[in-house]
Order: sequence, then C-alpha cells, then structure tokens
Amino acid sequence: MRLPGTRYQEHGWEQVRKLLGLCSLQAFRRLDVALVLDPAQHGVLLDAYTGALAAALRAHARSARGEMEGNSYGETVAELALALAFELQAYPAFWDAFVATLVAEHGRSGAFWRDPAADGVLRKKVNDMYAGLRDRVDADNYIVATGSDCSPNKIYTYRMLDKAYRDIARLFGNWHDHRAQVGAILDRALDAMPIEARQMKSIAGCKAEWIVNWSASLEEYGGAPGPLHTRSKRFASLKNSPDKIGVMLLEIGDYEELSSNLDRAEGWQGEAGEAAAWLEDYWRVMGDSAAHEAGGGMFDEDRLVPAPPQSDDEEVDDAGDQHDDPPQAMLPDPVQQAAEQQLATGLSLPPRYMELARGAQAEGSRLLRILSEESLPIRLAVYQKLLGAADDTYPDAWCDPATGELPTLSQLAALDGISMPTLRKRRDRAINKLRAASVLNATPAQ
Repeated sequence: MRLPGTRYQEHGWEQVRKLLGLCSLQAFRRLDVALVLDPAQHGVLLDAYTGALAAALRAHARSARGEMEGNSYGETVAELALALAFELQAYPAFWDAFVATLVAEHGRSGAFWRDPAADGVLRKKVNDMYAGLRDRVDADNYIVATGSDCSPNKIYTYRMLDKAYRDIARLFGNWHDHRAQVGAILDRALDAMPIEARQMKSIAGCKAEWIVNWSASLEEYGGAPGPLHTRSKRFASLKNSPDKIGVMLLEIGDYEELSSNLDRAEGWQGEAGEAAAWLEDYWRVMGDSAAHEAGGGMFDEDRLVPAPPQSDDEEVDDAGDQHDDPPQAMLPDPVQQAAEQQLATGLSLPPRYMELARGAQAEGSRLLRILSEESLPIRLAVYQKLLGAADDTYPDAWCDPATGELPTLSQLAALDGISMPTLRKRRDRAINKLRAASVLNATPAQ
C-alpha cells in the first residue's frame, strides 16, 4: 500500500521487521539490559542500544535480506530498518513503553533476557515497539506531505482496507472455488463469472459495501469475525460508514496510480526521441511491406522477391496440411470453441478470449509467418518475454481485462494444454527462431 509520505506500509515491511528483530537481539547481547531497572539509566540505555543496533544493521546491509527491496521507492530493507531505528531518538515514548514491558516481565520471570531460550519473548516485544513506531512515523510524514490530519490508527485503518481489497481480489479471481462467499460479498447468487471480477482493476474500483460484506462473511467462511465485526472498537465506526470507507479506498487507489506513473516517467522521457524515430521508421517499413505484399510479393530473408507462380497442385506435407496459410489461421470447430470457452472461463478470462485474441493477430505480418508453427499462447509468451506483460502495442483482445496485461505464463500454459516447463521451452525456441531471422529490432507486437 502506498500513501503520500509513507515508507513502511509496503511489501518490504515484513523483512524490515525481521531484520530489526535479529539485530536487536545481537545488540542486547552487548548491553547491560539490567539497566532497565534503573529509571535514571533509560536514556543512557537507549543511546547504547541505538549505537549497537546501528552497527549490527550496517553489518547486515550487504546480506541477502538487507539488500532486498524494502519499498517501491528504491529503499532497501537495511536502509529502512536503520532509518526507523534512529527514529526512536525522536519518539522516545516508544522506547519508554518497551522498557516498561521489560520491567513487567522481569517482575514475573526475573532477568529473562539472560536466558537464550527467552529470545522469542524479547524479539516479540521489539516487534511490537517497531510496529507502533512505523505507524507513528508514517502518520507524521503523511501530515507533512498532504497537510491533512492523520494518526497511527488511521494508518492502521488504511492498511486494513488495503488487505481487505487484496483478499476480495483473490476471492474474485478464484470465484469458482469461493462461489458462496463471493455471492455474499456481492449480495447476490452467482450462476456465472461476476462482471465485477473483471471490472475491479485496482483498489479504487473496490466498493465500500463489498468491504463491509466481506468482513461480515469471514465468520462463516473464514472461521473468525472480520475486522469490522469484532468486539474491538477500532473499526466499529466504519461498519456503518460506507462513505468514509469509499473515500479512503479512492485515496489509496489514486495515489498508487499517480506514484506508479511517476515511477515510469523517467524511463519513457529519456527514450522519447529514440522511440519516436523508431516508430517513424517502423511504420514507413510496414507501409512499404504491406503495399508490396498486396501486389503479390513476399519476403525472403531481408529482401523483397516476386511471388512464386501458382501451381495447380499445391504442396502438401506428410500430414496433409497445405502451406498456403499457417495452421493458426484456420478457425476452430464448434467443439473446440466450446472447450476453449470453458477453459478460458476457468482461468478467469473472457469466455471468447482465444477466439478474439486469434482474430486480433496481424494476418500476413512477417512475425506471424516466422512463428506460424507456434500456437497463439506460445506467441503471446514470446511477446511477454521480449516486451513485458504490458505494452501499448498489444491489441485489447490479447490482454486480461482484469489486469490490462497479457495472461500469466501459467494461464498461457493452461490455454495451450501444456506444462509450464514445456511452455518456457517452446517460447525460448521461438525466440531463437526470431533471432535467427534477425527481426528482433524491427517487429511489431502483433
């Protein structure tokens, strides 16, 4: 989840938390933790802990965990952990609360920190301290970035709504196996794939009433009450305030879209001139090629040659297939179409996906000629490998409406009726075929 000014609400937090816990245990082994029993030494202990923790975090900066991506702004797990550790100096109340829990545990169990078996207890208390601190830091930075009021509880609420949306998206994507719960969320019985499953492309498209219904459904389908339906008062006001939920969902979605666009801006701005020149040459070549083929010519390597004379007896291979058109140009029979529609529906794709995607191919293009022996899913896997899952040149019919991108490799493998390893093998073989034909730098996506 992205929000203005926040750094710790994204996917990398789990690794940040683990690194802080690991390095805190190392730091405490170098300190006299018994100083927590003397209130006058709490500030001294904080300084000593911060210094020891910073040294341990720097030592782990080049570790596999430390170098992991911490958020979508390019900060690593180690960088985020180190920055949050120093925030304790600015928010000493969190340290004081942490020390109070150590003193209370000492009253029950004595100097528990000396027992290596008690590391789990100490680490849990460290985790609780940093969980509260991260929301306080992000809330304050949100206020600076937006000028709007925010509290750690509000940040927690944003995070709950983001998790709820992701669970709803997961249920929508696998609605066949969760038909009853999805029906409860949408407040209607389901006889077919719900259109909402394709329309909800981001959290901004998630409706507030779905969040409320999702929470209400968890006790029956998840085994425990949802966050809006527990006895806790944390989210009690939201259950009856769908307008407030809707505003928060839109805010998360709008900022994620804005920040995502900013992430990509530098790349396309820097290559704008080169891309424009390439497109100009590309369309010029394609125009010449189309005119040549319309006149009966064909491509031979990189030169235009006249079309061969038409004979009465067309060449037929051992299997009896004629070479006039690629096999993919033949329309599937009704039985095959029905099977394709059933398979596409099971993969959360439009029922006529294969039919429409096949019709969106640029018939007669040089790329299609080269890959004429490959199935449509294999060709789409080639484009995904070479151009990425999302590209402006892809026809809409090729893309999954739910994501706006090409189907995943697992979906493509299922559409082709093959395993993932086989798909990758055939895809790489097709790419090698393109390289051999020297067309990688001058081929359209279609």
